[in-house]
Amino acid sequence: MIYLDNAACTRLDERVFEAMKPYFFDTYAVATSEFGYSMGIDAKEGLENSREGIASGLGAAPEEIVFTSGDTESSNMALKGVAWALREKKGKHIIISKIEDFPVLNTAKTLQKQGFDVTFLDVDAEGFADLEELKKAITKETILVSIQHSNQEIGTAQDLKAISEICEEKDVLLHTDATHSFTRLPLNVKDLPVDLVTMSAHTIHGPRGIGALCIRKDTPIVKFMDGGFQEFNLRAGVENIPGAVGFATAVKLVTEEENRQLAAMRDRVIERALSEIPEVTLNGSREKRLPQNANLTFHYVEGESVTLHMDMRGFAVSTGSACFSRSLEASHVIRGIGGDHERAHGSVRFTFGRYNRMEDADAAIDAMSEIVARLREISPLAKK
Repeated sequence: MIYLDNAACTRLDERVFEAMKPYFFDTYAVATSEFGYSMGIDAKEGLENSREGIASGLGAAPEEIVFTSGDTESSNMALKGVAWALREKKGKHIIISKIEDFPVLNTAKTLQKQGFDVTFLDVDAEGFADLEELKKAITKETILVSIQHSNQEIGTAQDLKAISEICEEKDVLLHTDATHSFTRLPLNVKDLPVDLVTMSAHTIHGPRGIGALCIRKDTPIVKFMDGGFQEFNLRAGVENIPGAVGFATAVKLVTEEENRQLAAMRDRVIERALSEIPEVTLNGSREKRLPQNANLTFHYVEGESVTLHMDMRGFAVSTGSACFSRSLEASHVIRGIGGDHERAHGSVRFTFGRYNRMEDADAAIDAMSEIVARLREISPLAKK
């Protein structure tokens, strides 16, 4: 199997697993303070060293990093925590983009049902947030803007600097979902006035079930989940120390050379698809996109048919087709950039990881060329 769905989840790096193993079998106690027993103290040290590692990769202070179970919990914590902290003090207005990933999108919809006013910001044909509309949308009641650093489907990377400057000028908190961009694109909170950043290990060859939320010092936020007093009393539950160690190790292993290799594979797929296969549209920005992401619509074919045929040939790719969605709705991202259902149904996402090589990209396009040609022969939508 040639796995090209690394945006969904990546293979765990063996070096990450080796770093985690002692915290499963040797130092398996819960984290305790210096007044606890020795195994608990060692576990605490492992947790705090990992916190420092994550913080270093983001330019944050260690005490600004709260470990979570992944990007879904991090984004829930950010939106609900800030909304509940400020609803009585400032207002109940939140702004998000229309193409946010589900943890932000559905959390905002839940808050909307609870009486919050949510503005869903338009994006252009490449997926960039409309900055003029953002300026106009912010009011004295606005408490939070949440705009992703990069898109999970089409790979477009937002101008986070411009967005953060608008929010800083308007005195509004900014959350960004960096699940797919953390370590892949430059992101340093020392340089950007971003208040909350969602991260996850599962997209960078780390373990599943561990993520983090960076919360800038003095950001108003309340605990959204009841229980114990872990993670600076912001996240209840026994700490996932093996996961935290794995996450920090995964961050350390990402290199600029690896990102350049991912970008080269991405570009090969895009260039060959657009030049060799008729009626293909690139989804997202050509220049400002994730290094690991290529998303293309192959017109007049169904994405689920392409995906199944690719699977039979030993390739794992994903599609924005409604038939492959549990909600039975075509990709809200493709529709958000102005695409119709046909464009969404024919979209295929190729996302690369550490264990892919250039020959994988070439083999995928070779297979796609044959599959698309064959499907168009029998498609009632195809130009005859």
